[in-house]
Amino acid sequence: MAALETYRQIIEKVLTEYASIPYAYGDIQTETVFDRTNDHYLLVNVGWQNDRRVHGSLVHIDIINGKVWIQRDGTEHGIANDLVQGGIPKDQIVLGFHAPEVRQYTDFAVA
Repeated sequence: MAALETYRQIIEKVLTEYASIPYAYGDIQTETVFDRTNDHYLLVNVGWQNDRRVHGSLVHIDIINGKVWIQRDGTEHGIANDLVQGGIPKDQIVLGFHAPEVRQYTDFAVA
């Protein structure tokens, strides 16, 4: 149970740090969405770029059966690396955006 709370804190810290980085162009804000009850964590871009509406998930992370599942990673650096630097072991992170048969070739958990 202690690991689960630690994972939540690390995920929230990393996503909050990303949200504090101003968007390079347009009137776009980055918002965090934390659902600790169901263990869903999102980083969402919302706003306008010229006359085009911007709204979408940049990062989506779930905690499933005690493991951190990265469902979407739209960052340049790779959010998994930041989570590892924050203290979550690689064998507890699943790159859910990769097909199951490909995950075995990553340095991260298969499932």
